[in-house]
Amino acid sequence: MSTIFTKILDGEIPGTFVHRDERCAVFMSINPMAPGHALVVPVAEIEHWVDASPDLVAHLFAVSHRIGRAQQQAFPCEKIGMIIAGYEVPHAHIHLVPTNHESELSFANAAASVDRDDLEAWADAIRTALKSLD
Repeated sequence: MSTIFTKILDGEIPGTFVHRDERCAVFMSINPMAPGHALVVPVAEIEHWVDASPDLVAHLFAVSHRIGRAQQQAFPCEKIGMIIAGYEVPHAHIHLVPTNHESELSFANAAASVDRDDLEAWADAIRTALKSLD
């Protein structure tokens, strides 16, 4: 059975993407802890990140690093927090969250919903920053 992330990757459910390659995609969280909260998701349905190949893990972290650098440019923040929890969706993924304090890295802070226009604006800001990194 497909996960919600696979349905987003396959276009069955809308997603606001900032990056996509043959191994992973990055799209905006619909329950963000902060503006600019993005998810790095492998295309393969791997439930637990430790079950991914070392090569895929390295790729996910390389993409996370690049997206995090773009987030730092796009959103005024002290750090980009990273969470790999894996309980909320049974499909490995990395949360990248612009933060100013560790307390902001809590799922209790996640918005119940967010306006699609906000997601698009945040994604545009990340895409623009990504271009400046090239």
